[in-house]
Amino acid sequence: MENAYICGTARLATGRRGGRLSDLHPADLGGIVLDALLERTGCSSEAIDDVIFGCVSQIGPQTFNVARTSILSSRLPDTVPGVSIDRQCGSSQQAAHFAAQAVLSGTQDVVIAGGVESMSMVPILSAMTVATAAGMSSPFAGERLAARYPGEDFSQFVGAERVGAKYGVTREELVDFAVASHERAIAATEAGSFKDEIWPLDVADGSGGTVTHETDEGMRPPNRAKIESLPSLVEGGLLNAAMASQVSDGASALLIANERGVERHGLQPIARIEAMAVVGSDPTMVLEGPIPATRRVLETSGLSIGDMALYE
Repeated sequence: MENAYICGTARLATGRRGGRLSDLHPADLGGIVLDALLERTGCSSEAIDDVIFGCVSQIGPQTFNVARTSILSSRLPDTVPGVSIDRQCGSSQQAAHFAAQAVLSGTQDVVIAGGVESMSMVPILSAMTVATAAGMSSPFAGERLAARYPGEDFSQFVGAERVGAKYGVTREELVDFAVASHERAIAATEAGSFKDEIWPLDVADGSGGTVTHETDEGMRPPNRAKIESLPSLVEGGLLNAAMASQVSDGASALLIANERGVERHGLQPIARIEAMAVVGSDPTMVLEGPIPATRRVLETSGLSIGDMALYE
């Protein structure tokens, strides 16, 4: 059986909403990381069998297959195909799964997996809000779904509150985690931990000049008192805005190949994909899915949490 190797990576430093990447078209963001990946790995563009991109909000500038429009915005030849997938928050991770499965099967040898999202240009929930304004129904309005989950709107915010209550998470623990998240990100950035994965990009600075965008936007020295003072997202709830992921712009890509692809194109593996797992879980407990997925991938690989040096 073949192995699946990661032979190169490239990502843009994350941009916050309205930040340094906000004026760049999503296809341009995708094209930039595709070119960066080829430059870093030295891989011939003719070697690429497919490009698989994850993208959640496939509407407006991110519709009509943003993987393909990213290819056409790069130096890849137009003979390279592309496909965009939506597994919501896990979309780019699923792109990596599909790429690995392709090279493991031997049907393809070298595949680029990645993703792009401009939440500045395509605001969160745009696919629903634009559709509603055009007179279309909700994706959850079907009779069969409504009968199975009566009165449920499948909100992440409500689901997060339910998960917190189920596992006895306290408001203080959430504040601790929010503070630690910024502190860890700042420490890792200052230590240069992200330097090798980020592709520096010159962008407009708003005053007619340019600035090199090479540090993730959004990190800030955490103010615990301010975090604690923000109102809850739902009345009497655990969560507030400081405990949520920020709205961001960005793009990333991995070069994934099997042994044949590595040998034929002179690639240098930097990691091997050991195991993958995906599960469905209770949609009313939206954020609980990583728990059974983690259990499954550990069972598949024969490893344990204690074997992990790093997890995210």
